[in-house]
Amino acid sequence: MAKIILTGDRPTGRLHVGHYVGSLKRRVELQNSGKFDKIFIMIADAQALTDNADNPEKIRQNIIEVALDYLSCGLDPAKSTMFVQSQIAELCELSFYYMNLVTVSRLQRNPTVKSEIQMRNFEASIPVGFFTYPISQAADITAFRATTVPVGEDQLPMLEQTREIVRKFNAVYGETLIEPDILLPENQACLRLPGIDGKAKMSKSLNNCIYLSDTEEEVRKKIMSMFTDPNHLRVEDPGCVDGNPVFIYLDAFSREEQFAEYLPDYQNLDELKEHYKRGGLGDVKVKKFLNAVMQEELAPIRARRKEFEKDIPEVYRMLKKGSDEAREVAAQTLRDVRAAMKINYFEDEELIRMQSEHFGG
Repeated sequence: MAKIILTGDRPTGRLHVGHYVGSLKRRVELQNSGKFDKIFIMIADAQALTDNADNPEKIRQNIIEVALDYLSCGLDPAKSTMFVQSQIAELCELSFYYMNLVTVSRLQRNPTVKSEIQMRNFEASIPVGFFTYPISQAADITAFRATTVPVGEDQLPMLEQTREIVRKFNAVYGETLIEPDILLPENQACLRLPGIDGKAKMSKSLNNCIYLSDTEEEVRKKIMSMFTDPNHLRVEDPGCVDGNPVFIYLDAFSREEQFAEYLPDYQNLDELKEHYKRGGLGDVKVKKFLNAVMQEELAPIRARRKEFEKDIPEVYRMLKKGSDEAREVAAQTLRDVRAAMKINYFEDEELIRMQSEHFGG
C-alpha cells in the first residue's frame, strides 16, 4: 500500500511559529525523507469559512499568505502537492455521505469541537458547518487515501473521529476507505507552543503569536515582552521554568551548539534552567538568548519569502496545478465510494443488464 500524507492549515491569517514547530518543520523533513509516495498539503479555505462565512475576503486574502509561508519554510511543489480545499468539489459530496454515519451526540462529545465552540463563544448559535467540520476533515483525509496525518495533539480527537467513520463505512459498504495513522511531533515541547502572553495556546485570534513573516525587529520586541514567571520579580529570586513560555520556546528551538555562540557561560539548556531555578539569572538575559536562537531559525525563512513574493502569479499557478492534480485523486476515491454504496447507477453495467432482463428488455 502506498504511503501518503495529508495535512494542511486554515487560511485565517499568516502562519506562526506554533505552526512551524508543530507541523511545518516536520512536513518539510517528511517531504525530503523519501519515505512517502505522495504528500498532499491543503489550504483549508472551505473549513475556514465555517466560522468566517460573513468575512470571505479575509479567507481570500490569506490564501496567498499561507502559500508563501509554505514555500518559505521549504515545502516544494515538485515534491508535495499543494492545493486549495474549495477547488475540490468531490470533498463536499464525500462529507454528505459520511454525515449519515455519525450521530449528533457523537459530534457533541468531540473534545476538539467542544473547546473550539467555547473559544468562539458559539454556544447555541453554532453554525452547522462548523459543528460538522470533523466530518469534513474525514472527507479531506480519506479522499486522498492518506495513511499518515501529521498534526498536533489537540487534533487527536479529530483523527479518531475520522478513523471511526472509516471503520463504519467499511463495515457497512465493504473495504473501501483507508484508516489513517496520526503522526505527532517528536519534540514534546512542540506539541503545544504557548502564546507570548502565557496563554495555553498560540492563536491568531488571541493576538499572541510570533509570525513566520514578522520582521527581525517585530520578533525581538515580542520576545522581550514575553510573559515569564510572575513571581520572578528580581534577578536574585528563584524562578520557575515549568510552564514558563520563554523556556518552553527554548525547549522547542534551541540547540546545544548555540550556547557556545550566543551564551558561552552555559554549556546547555539544563545548566541555564538550573541557574534560573536557584536565582541569580534575570529574564532579560534569557530572552536575549531566545531572540538570538529565534532569529537564526527565522532569517532564512524570511529571505525565501521575499524571493517568492517577487512572482505572485507563479504562486497562484502552482496552487492551480496542485488543485487540479488533487481533484483527480479525489474524483477516483469518490467513484470508489459511489460504487461501494451502489449509487453509481449509470456506470454499473451489471445493474443495467440485470434490470433489463428483469423487465424483459
